[in-house]
Amino acid sequence: MLSVLRDRTYRRLFAAQAVALTGTGLATVALSLLAYDIAGNGAGRVLGTALAIKMVAYVLVAPALGAFAARLPRRTLLVGADLTRAAVALCLPLVDQVWQVYVLIFLLQSASAAFTPVFQAAIPDVLPEERDYTRALSLSRLAYDLESLFSPALAGLLLTLVTYDRLFTGTVLGFLASAALVVSVTLPKPAAAPAAGSARPKATAGARLFLRLPQLRALLALNLAVACASALVTVNSVVYVKGVFGLSAGSLSLALGCYGAGSMAVALLVPRVLDRVPDRRVTLGGALLLTVAFAGTGAVTAGRDGSWRWPALLAAWAVFGAACSMVLTPTGRLIRRSAPPADRTAAFAAQFSLSHACWLLTYPLAGRLGATAGLGWAVAALGALAAGAGLTAVRLWPASAQPAARDRHPAVDHERRGLAPGHPHHRVTGPIDARPGGVDASSGAPPIMRSIPRPPVPTKRAKPRIRAQVTSQVIAPAISRACSTACSAASMGASPRGRTATGRSVGGAGG
Repeated sequence: MLSVLRDRTYRRLFAAQAVALTGTGLATVALSLLAYDIAGNGAGRVLGTALAIKMVAYVLVAPALGAFAARLPRRTLLVGADLTRAAVALCLPLVDQVWQVYVLIFLLQSASAAFTPVFQAAIPDVLPEERDYTRALSLSRLAYDLESLFSPALAGLLLTLVTYDRLFTGTVLGFLASAALVVSVTLPKPAAAPAAGSARPKATAGARLFLRLPQLRALLALNLAVACASALVTVNSVVYVKGVFGLSAGSLSLALGCYGAGSMAVALLVPRVLDRVPDRRVTLGGALLLTVAFAGTGAVTAGRDGSWRWPALLAAWAVFGAACSMVLTPTGRLIRRSAPPADRTAAFAAQFSLSHACWLLTYPLAGRLGATAGLGWAVAALGALAAGAGLTAVRLWPASAQPAARDRHPAVDHERRGLAPGHPHHRVTGPIDARPGGVDASSGAPPIMRSIPRPPVPTKRAKPRIRAQVTSQVIAPAISRACSTACSAASMGASPRGRTATGRSVGGAGG
């Protein structure tokens, strides 16, 4: 999987993503402490509102900026977003009012909404081979999971040395380092976009693409299933640890660590699995595995006592992480295959926006149901929603909607000599779909499974030798036979009686 890091451009882009994620993790811890300094016991309300503002920014800003992303150079847009995030993080330690926190969070997350889809759309152009791109997706998933474990630990270590407001300095340095790494590479130019039009159709181009293709409609349902699982783990883990089991804060880290470990394990295995198993089977299998995890969590919640419940909850959290990674890791491959190159940025922006719209729905649902009706009802509601979404995805994404990776062949170039110009077999080019009944993508011709090899073209030195062989073996015997036939016919015409039973002439020598 690490072989893709040999590519200089991708290696630096991955490093930019890693340092930016680390800076974001430090900002999350520092923002929690800042909210407590400003609002005291109302810090939870402040953080909840900030999280809602983050989701709203992702849902609204990403499609709007995606409409104009094709007009700007990728590197300029990415660096501008990083510098904007660094400037906002630099201002956060200076605020002393709640509304100021909300404004800065909106600006920060709007810049992230501009950065992430463009970054995701650039990776398929940097790594055009699907095998390399799959490994890049796994590394990205792994980076997110490691950040969720590494950043809090790093923040805790730094807080033993400095005050929390200094953590924002680490955030600023992370975004500046990301900008410097992006500047150091040359990004491929995106495919030419269609002719300029109004901004509204461009802003909704990605969403319309999702609604048009069956596999992308299924991806919408899969996003909802993953959001249900993420909401339960993110919002209610602390309730299970402190309220249900009465454990320490360290146990919360253990529970979240099990979720991350399950996700990382699958992220490491997925590249090899996708080399042999179609994306549809892996993705839909992950969605259906979520229902198993919800059933296990429901059993833990309904149980009244027993030492098995805490290990069972940790196992359920690990299954949640693994199932979510099974769904999320191949997502980039699906979008790359489904969206034309000119619409790729809009498609990734739509995925970014629509997936966070699902989280905007499930996070409040998980918190409100858990607080008012109890954890059992929260698990039941989210589990039913996830199961329904998974079954909907199975129905929306038929097996024939997208060929498996191993059935997609690269472009094949066939040339036939000796055929009249315009003959349908004269030249067939384009990607060949090997499925039964498939057609050539460029000409509509039936699939050709393999080309017929042409004989090698003779070299200049070999031509005299070939001419001599043809003369001695073909032309000379043909001339000899023709002369013999002519002489025999003449002899028979001059002396019909001068032949023996063997057909040879006996008196024709002297005339």
